[in-house]
Formats: sequence, C-alpha cells, structure tokens
Amino acid sequence: MLPVTALLTGGLCAVLVALSLLVSFARVRTKTSLGDGDDDMLRRRIRAQGNFVEYTPMALLAVGLVEHLSGSTLLALSLGGALLLGRLVHAAGMLGNLLPLRVVGMMLTYASLLGSAGWLVFGQVL
Repeated sequence: MLPVTALLTGGLCAVLVALSLLVSFARVRTKTSLGDGDDDMLRRRIRAQGNFVEYTPMALLAVGLVEHLSGSTLLALSLGGALLLGRLVHAAGMLGNLLPLRVVGMMLTYASLLGSAGWLVFGQVL
C-alpha cells in the first residue's frame, strides 16, 4: 500500500485537469485548434500544462518507489509535498508570467527528483 503516493497522485491528477481545462478554454476563446495561434496567453497555458506533463510522471514514480522501498511515510510526504507544491507554484508562475515563481517551482521539483534519486541510488546501500 502506498497511501502517500495515492493521495499525491489524486492531487496531481486534479492539477493536470485544471491546467488542461485552461488550455481548452483558451483554445475556444482564440478559435485555435492546433498550436498557439500566436496568442501569448494560450502559449503560456500550453507550456504550463506541457511542463507539468514533462516532469510529473517520473517524479511521481520516484516518490512512489521511495515510499514502497523505504516504508517511510515522512520521507514520502516530504518528497511528495515538495513535488506538489513545486508543480503548483511553477504553474502559477507560467500562467502569470512571473519568473520568480517559476524558479521556486522548479527548485522544489528538482529537490523532489534529486531527493528521490539520491535515496533510490544511495539509500538502498547505506
């Protein structure tokens, strides 16, 4: 059982749906079926969704493996919390065109990925 990963997956699924709806609504507004129609807001929404999809699956898998192999709820909560917060903050920065939020969001995402990777590679042998 992976209760932290299950909860994290549910939250991340909701974020993905929200980001996807923002893209869909912008496509309707701009009457753009493919691409970004040279619309800056649609472009930012597409990239916020795309960046989420690029980073989230591997990070979620890594957190799930850490939870499963370590059995530590606290470790999984810490890594998963950094991931969820990072993805939310990054998306807000992308949507609002706010570079500082994007940077903080990516740093949290990287912390989750590197923390998980470190534990998966080195935590097993220590």
